[in-house]
Amino acid sequence: MKRYSVVICGGGSTYTPDMLELLVMMQKPFPLKKVVLYDINEERQRIVGEFGEVMFREYMPDVEFKYTLDKKEAFEGIDFAFVQIRAGGLDLRNYDEKIPYKYDRIGQETCGAGGMAYGIRSVVQMIELVKDIRRYAPDAWIINYSNPAAIVAEACKIVFPNDKKLVNICDMPTDVLGRYIGYIGKKKSDVNPMYFGLNHYGWFTHLYDKQTGEDLLPELLEYVHTHYDELHKEREEAIRGPEDHWSITFLAHLEMMKDYPFYLPNSYNLYYLYPEKMKSHYSLEHTRYDEVISGREKNVFNYCREITALGKMKGTKYDITDRISPYTTVEGDLSSETIYSDNDVHAAYLVELVLSIVNNANAQAMVMVKNDGIVPNLDPGMMVEATVLVGKEGLIPLCHGEVPQFAKGLLENQYACEHTLVEAILEKDDQKLLQAFAQNRLVGDTEVAKKIIAEFKEVNGAYWPDFK
Repeated sequence: MKRYSVVICGGGSTYTPDMLELLVMMQKPFPLKKVVLYDINEERQRIVGEFGEVMFREYMPDVEFKYTLDKKEAFEGIDFAFVQIRAGGLDLRNYDEKIPYKYDRIGQETCGAGGMAYGIRSVVQMIELVKDIRRYAPDAWIINYSNPAAIVAEACKIVFPNDKKLVNICDMPTDVLGRYIGYIGKKKSDVNPMYFGLNHYGWFTHLYDKQTGEDLLPELLEYVHTHYDELHKEREEAIRGPEDHWSITFLAHLEMMKDYPFYLPNSYNLYYLYPEKMKSHYSLEHTRYDEVISGREKNVFNYCREITALGKMKGTKYDITDRISPYTTVEGDLSSETIYSDNDVHAAYLVELVLSIVNNANAQAMVMVKNDGIVPNLDPGMMVEATVLVGKEGLIPLCHGEVPQFAKGLLENQYACEHTLVEAILEKDDQKLLQAFAQNRLVGDTEVAKKIIAEFKEVNGAYWPDFK
């Protein structure tokens, strides 16, 4: 049986421990030879790496596990690279979110001015990283889920046009689907979805029942419409406080579905359709960055440190045997692996992609791919997030068909902004940089764009190209 070697780029991320646990759960359908963490931040990676040493020693002792800052050691001989880098770290995310608020604009890490600032850093580092991986592992699959994925995907399309094993993917469509599909008594694994848009800006247009072929989306939309008041009350009551970010977001998402009662939208559509509402959730003094620092950042690293101090997980409150045993004892055909896709493990959406590749299952997934007629009335060069079939030979997009003018207008504007931004990065063109910021729906003013760009240039320093 083939055993696979994987590297997680961004080994010091707070999402890495979940990813490592997922790999342990996958040991039956996705047997591993080696797992490597790679990062440029030695201290953050050491915290996660020491936790990983404990977990793999106890649960997968036959798998080689290590963490490194050395590119050759990290990439040589790997089969899969999972990429979750945060260019500039959380310190620069702080500026991404707070500088726009100085000019009465939304501060968000993937949308608007902050998303573009982060996107510039991500493109620069992603291009370098892909080149490094390809130097040591020319045939490896590179699965990127670093934000802002739409901008990164657009740059990868231009710089690496013939790399068929470079895939950009995001968990947000899957997360949205999971929050609604249960209303009609189904699970995510019960449907084949049809989806279109840009990353963090799209819609489900069909949800086909795998057994009957029936489109279940009309039933779902009717349920939301009929039960709106009770659903709204439930979501309102579920909010635990002002820092309960996702509960607040999905209350607003429900309200968006009432205003636009067609399709099932991505939650990030809220930023473009309700900018004032979304801007009001935070302020210059307090953004999502502050919540992450005081919440997830602290909690995950404390979790890792405590396990490292114990030197074990089995027999402690951190024992994950009961969590992984349902996955390691499953018998039969695991090519679709629905038991993973229906759970809440972070990055579980990657499982269907990986298993479809290794089994050549041609299962459906939602990834970013060059349009080229998938949606005929959108720019053919657009990196749409759409439904594809995934196998060993790459991605086979499914034709979606034309989309309404409402969606077309929104997406064409955003794509023009993102494409112009990528051109500005690659050409180090200051005029195109201004065009991209001014064109963005969440900036929308040249004078404001100039001021925001000037501040971003100062705080980003060498992380940004020297625009001229």
